[in-house]
Amino acid sequence: MKKLINSPESVVADALRGMAAAHPELRVDAPAGIVLRAGGAPAGKVALLSGGGSGHEPLHAGFVGPGMLTAAVAGPVFTSPVPEVITRATAEADAGAGVLHIVKNYTGDILNFTMAAEDAEDEGVTVEQVVVDDDVAVAAGQGGPGRRGTGATLFVEKIAGALAESGAPLAEVAAVARKVNERSRSYGVALTSCTTPAKGSPNFELGEGEIELGIGIHGEPGRERRPLLSAAQTAEAMLAAILEDLPQCAGDPVILLVNGLGTTPPIELYVMRAEVERVLSEHGVTVARSLVGNYVTSLDMAGCTLTLCRADAELLELWDAPVETPSLRWGR
Repeated sequence: MKKLINSPESVVADALRGMAAAHPELRVDAPAGIVLRAGGAPAGKVALLSGGGSGHEPLHAGFVGPGMLTAAVAGPVFTSPVPEVITRATAEADAGAGVLHIVKNYTGDILNFTMAAEDAEDEGVTVEQVVVDDDVAVAAGQGGPGRRGTGATLFVEKIAGALAESGAPLAEVAAVARKVNERSRSYGVALTSCTTPAKGSPNFELGEGEIELGIGIHGEPGRERRPLLSAAQTAEAMLAAILEDLPQCAGDPVILLVNGLGTTPPIELYVMRAEVERVLSEHGVTVARSLVGNYVTSLDMAGCTLTLCRADAELLELWDAPVETPSLRWGR
């Protein structure tokens, strides 16, 4: 294992210390794993808090700022933060109008955020929870916690964050977050495994001439393993799974995320963007907005995820609203 770290035990706190140094507009408690806007949420406005295990940067701390999250909580690599830290971050984020918890659908995250919400409510903070479960690689009814939360998390944080910034009440912010999740689907492929600092070796073995379809962002097994595909074939396979599960897409504008998993270079992601445009055009789907880059990563995994959100006028307006975070900014 070759990584620019000091030790596996300190890697998250060390990274957050670096984030604090690079972004004075944030208030960072590195040992606890809490990142907040330096000034907090504007008084009387809904606060947004998200988080989970580290290793998916810039998700979530990179999206703290005006127009998006009020706070993020970073647990150990691929491990949920503990309820006590989430509760503390919730209290510090609250500006008097309640806090929306945006939670990816993983067992540890659901349990810990739910306990934290209950504790925060006991302390007088109103909390709503929205669970993101957009990964179509996990079939409905397959058991376990259900579909994983992946790229749609970014869409939920951005769009709900814009509505909160406008002064909407907590119930409306939670409703639009759920609307985004319901209209979003994702699918991922891996060309290599990732290597967690604590383990020091790949999480799974993938041959030089193989690709894993339907992979999870923690290295969870995919739907199937095939001989390496071209970008065109990969886009076709990924979008077939997404469009099968996202009906009535033809004729609707969509928001698209072509997301790198950590080590896929921009040139390859833009090749995928071109192939996605081709396939969607063949299905009568219009891309109204898109992002290409590393936004929801899996440490040093090579591969990508695709996320589509069926948009309408409301969602596009909120997507276009100004945002100013370390990793996403426009309109200011």
